[in-house]
Amino acid sequence: MNRGRIGERAKCWFWLAAVMLALTPTMVWAERSVETAFGEVVVPDAPQRVVTLHEGALDTALAVGIMPLGAVTTRGGDGVARYIEAHLDGERPTIVGVVREINLEAVLRLGPDLILAPPQLSEAQYRLLSRMAPTVVPLSEGLDPELWRDEARLHAQALGRGAEVEALLEQVDARAAEIAERIVADEAPSAVLVRWMPQGPMVLSADLFTAGLVRAAGVEIHDAGLVEESKPHSDTLSLENLSRVDADWLFLATLNEEGRDALEAARASPAFSRLDVVARDQVVPVDGQLWTSATGPLAALAILDELDTALSP
Repeated sequence: MNRGRIGERAKCWFWLAAVMLALTPTMVWAERSVETAFGEVVVPDAPQRVVTLHEGALDTALAVGIMPLGAVTTRGGDGVARYIEAHLDGERPTIVGVVREINLEAVLRLGPDLILAPPQLSEAQYRLLSRMAPTVVPLSEGLDPELWRDEARLHAQALGRGAEVEALLEQVDARAAEIAERIVADEAPSAVLVRWMPQGPMVLSADLFTAGLVRAAGVEIHDAGLVEESKPHSDTLSLENLSRVDADWLFLATLNEEGRDALEAARASPAFSRLDVVARDQVVPVDGQLWTSATGPLAALAILDELDTALSP
């Protein structure tokens, strides 16, 4: 990096720190508070300028009737997830980076009064963000298909919409039970969820958000013994090892055009065509932005709707 760029970056950080310091004395918040990964945080009674730095937080905010001013991109895309588009009602949050690379200047320019952050936010980033506005970080450790519920409850509580999210969680449970009740008349089918990347297929863990929903709907989803404990997905499988993902149903997710091109090439291969699930015509293409990256009540309901459609005769 040349001296010019270093100098520009130093000026940028100086400006950012100066503005945050100038803002600090004017921030007087209401008495309501929430318990977060970094302790108790006081939040506004009725936040008006919300920024979400986590896909699940954006989903929850929209689900409870709050349109954020800013949001991060979905994995593999340069905007919000495709399933979110249906809930924007003509408005659109400003993109303030990706979940692992937040543009602090862009967040600051929006003048937030509440920031909903991802569980993996570093303490250093938390300290900077919390100088701009109360920053809510869920305490989530490890993989658990039910963790998303705690995250949604915390984010909704910070928005003052706790009752609304509880109603949505009940709606998710009722929808899953409705599908399961129909399936229980037969033997529970098995399923594997695979994300197809340009370099090849990866099996998704049975401990993730989507797996929990699919299981609640009566489908025995598994990872074919290919995912190590506490890992979100397997290593990339060779086409020779593809037979290990054979199941009653195979859900194939792609994130972008490159993934779809790789999948179309794989479909022409003998290894793919030899799968029993292919012969039964029970391979279901799904949107990876929804099935493998999203969390939240809106995502849960959308996945269950698509699952219902796939399993319906």
